[in-house]
Amino acid sequence: MNIIICGTGQVGLSIAEHLAVNNNVTIIDSNVDRVQRAADTMNLRGVIGVSSHPDILAEAGAKDADMLIAVTDSDELNMVSCQVAHTIYNTPIKISRIRASSYLDPSFGDLYGADNLPIDHIISPEREVSDAVSNRLHVPGAFDVARMGDDMVRIIGVRCGVDCPVLGTQIRYLTQLFSGLSIRIIAILRGNETIVLRDAQMKLLEGDQVYFICKDDHLSRAMAAFGHEEPASRKVVIAGGGAIGISVAQELHAHTDDALSVMIEKNVEIAEHVAEILQDTTILAGDALEPDILTESDVEKADTFIALTADDEVNVLSALLARRYGAAHTVVLVNMASFVPLISNLGVDSVINPPAITVASILRYVRRGRVRDIHTIVEGKGEFIEFEAQKSSPLVEIPLRALKLPKTSIVCAIIRNGEMITPEGDTVILVDDRVIIFALRECVGVIEKMLAVRPDFF
Repeated sequence: MNIIICGTGQVGLSIAEHLAVNNNVTIIDSNVDRVQRAADTMNLRGVIGVSSHPDILAEAGAKDADMLIAVTDSDELNMVSCQVAHTIYNTPIKISRIRASSYLDPSFGDLYGADNLPIDHIISPEREVSDAVSNRLHVPGAFDVARMGDDMVRIIGVRCGVDCPVLGTQIRYLTQLFSGLSIRIIAILRGNETIVLRDAQMKLLEGDQVYFICKDDHLSRAMAAFGHEEPASRKVVIAGGGAIGISVAQELHAHTDDALSVMIEKNVEIAEHVAEILQDTTILAGDALEPDILTESDVEKADTFIALTADDEVNVLSALLARRYGAAHTVVLVNMASFVPLISNLGVDSVINPPAITVASILRYVRRGRVRDIHTIVEGKGEFIEFEAQKSSPLVEIPLRALKLPKTSIVCAIIRNGEMITPEGDTVILVDDRVIIFALRECVGVIEKMLAVRPDFF
């Protein structure tokens, strides 16, 4: 495919890195240094200029482009780039990142379409991140949470602490210890290594970060097996009164009985504005790094402290302070991907990286077809991929033990007739089954080709 990516921020470059392996990618940005760096380090072409200008799009090859992905920092630039690509160059697929809530208001849904703003798919980072934060509130003992299979399947990342009941236990004995529990351990993050679990004799060690998959209605028992029996968060303190913070507070009160929320916002004008929107939330105008403000927020009684300001350092430091003052769990928003592995070792329970979430959302659309969903694990080390099995795929009607899957991949679950099947060696994937596979990043491309999804996407 010929793909144009507008914007060389973290999201733009991450998307380019994923797609440039097997596609012809061109990036556009007015920042000369970033374009040059990307062209020097990736297999792509760079064009310097404003992506909405017809001559710049022409230079980028818009006439022959199959797809345009606009992820600059400006909603308006993204939208106009899509419009120009459609009107002048008839680009088939246009994807745009849009942040402003006004543009996303459902009552203005007619704004988007071939006859108006020709955007085929909209990415809203704020909504995606808000959903990720809300998932953490429902399972506070996990550092990563996702749903697949029409919410039938849960993907959970959990740390093995010193009190974890299954430390030193061979994984093959878990189902014996917890009779009737539908759970399968998929991968272990141990130090700098990511282990795809194929050896059932492996033992869990203190400090392991474990990814497992289970039925939704088995989640409580599965978490208890790892020593986490915390109920969903009810008392929450939020640092940051931006769009994400507002959305998280609204979701909390909409889905949690007797919810209590406090929001800390440094900017007085923003705090006053948020107070008008969030009638059920106590708003404190102040700095989340100030001990007095944290004390006033009753952070010592908080089930979860969530840091959602625009400053990564403030988020990390305020979360560490909140934990010191007694918050049971902490969730931190961090935009710099390089910070994520460092923060995880500081005592923060869960780190959310908006660029990674946005990239996953875009890839989910780019790889559309039989691929139903994608969830990228922390630091982008691997992906859970949900797909519909097709007759043309080499994965169907063969026992799993006979499949020539890469060693760094594993079939996690099969959904058939509304039931989740935990696969074993003699299990056979049938046509139209919904299948969830986990693969380390280096073999994702191989897995996708085996799915027989439009090969030109890969």
